[in-house]
Amino acid sequence: MEAAARARLGRRLQEAVGARYAFVDPYEIRLYQYDASPETALPDAVVIPGNAAEVAAVLRICADEAVPVVARCGATSLAGGTVPVEGGVVITFPRMDRILELDLENLRAVVEPGVVNLSLSQALRPLGFYYVPDPSSQGACTIGGNVGTNAGGPHTLLYGVTVNHVTGLEVALPSGELVQVGGRKAVEATGYDLTGLLVGSEGTMAVVTKVWVKLTPVPPVSKTLLAIFTDLRSASNAVSAIVKGGILPAAIEMMDQLSIQAVEAASHAGYPLDAGAVLLLEVDGIPESAAELTERMGRICREHGAREVRVARDEAERQALWKGRKGAFSAMGRLAPDFYVMDGVVPRTRLPEVLDAIGAISDRTGFKICNVFHAGDGNLHPLVLFDAFKKGQYEAVLAIGDEILKLCADAGGSVTGEHGIGLEKRENIRYVFDEDDLAVMETVRRVFDPSGRMNPGKLFPTGRPAPRTEPQPPGGRRPAPAPAQDEVWV
Repeated sequence: MEAAARARLGRRLQEAVGARYAFVDPYEIRLYQYDASPETALPDAVVIPGNAAEVAAVLRICADEAVPVVARCGATSLAGGTVPVEGGVVITFPRMDRILELDLENLRAVVEPGVVNLSLSQALRPLGFYYVPDPSSQGACTIGGNVGTNAGGPHTLLYGVTVNHVTGLEVALPSGELVQVGGRKAVEATGYDLTGLLVGSEGTMAVVTKVWVKLTPVPPVSKTLLAIFTDLRSASNAVSAIVKGGILPAAIEMMDQLSIQAVEAASHAGYPLDAGAVLLLEVDGIPESAAELTERMGRICREHGAREVRVARDEAERQALWKGRKGAFSAMGRLAPDFYVMDGVVPRTRLPEVLDAIGAISDRTGFKICNVFHAGDGNLHPLVLFDAFKKGQYEAVLAIGDEILKLCADAGGSVTGEHGIGLEKRENIRYVFDEDDLAVMETVRRVFDPSGRMNPGKLFPTGRPAPRTEPQPPGGRRPAPAPAQDEVWV
């Protein structure tokens, strides 16, 4: 954007949200060029609205100026979903972080998009409730961002992903019009499920300004087990056997030996350093049923080669085990300067062969690959360890990532389970959808955004590689931004 046009845009945005909350200075906007993916791109302007009316005003200005719009909350996207690859205006939400209403009688809450995921559950716990979706980055990611990617987490096996816990949205359309879809009572409403359509649309249709979410009573008992195996194949077979046996626990997480070593060094939670793999399993419910399921799962794990099954003795030990698992990505810095993470999905029954194939890729390329993932629903998160400052390694791990995602798709799975397509996987989406599928999706998108200004360059393939400026690896060495809520990333 030319300097004069940028200055005019900046003045108009300042009139809409206040001089303090709109800026075009290159030094200030540099903080908003990245998220938790390796990609970077500078916006032309950044705005921090304080309410839905200001968001709508910003969108009207952007429509008038014909500039792109990128909504950004916690900047924890691992797929480049909030990188402004075509410039334009970044709208970010640290001022819209209020819990607007708690309706415990109807098990609903109304929140703004900038509410941090964990903050909502922390506010609800003393009242005996919580918000179920719990991505590993829940201490930094926001409800708005979760809506954008249809985020999941360890407990989605039993409870479902974000779309299963959102009943309504208020959104600002590209024209600046504010509309509501769904609402407090919507669960299985008749007519088109517009809420379900917008959840997971990654900001390509509208900007979320308010979210109605379902609340869940805290279960009377949660039992957490640690099953210790000598190898990944045995642990994978145990996962299939548990589900085949009619048990659907709240969570089944798996880590391989490299991951265990990094996690234990960081958390000191009691993970065994010599194990080839571990399963972290959890069941919720009344004491009697939870105890029965715990015993059955432990027995199945032992029948499939577990050398030991531990049940967390108390809440402190249970929380320590989960803290270790949820801090797994950040712990990888103990193994290598940088990592590149994928988000593929495979059928549970294909886990052993797919993990073997990933191991073969590691052996062939010489890059170590850690596996820490949601085993219960086959949502893999292979992490390729590398050093971005060694020539050629960055490009090599991107090629490895492409190979692994193709492997997942060929196994009957998908190229994303919860991180979204974003910028990183917009070409990989062809492994799952053909041209007719993509054309239908593009047609739906254009109903909401005829001019293609909402988060452009994301979701849909362009036939060209993602633009890359300088390597900015998610585990690596960036200049630290100011300690504002929307600048936290994992």
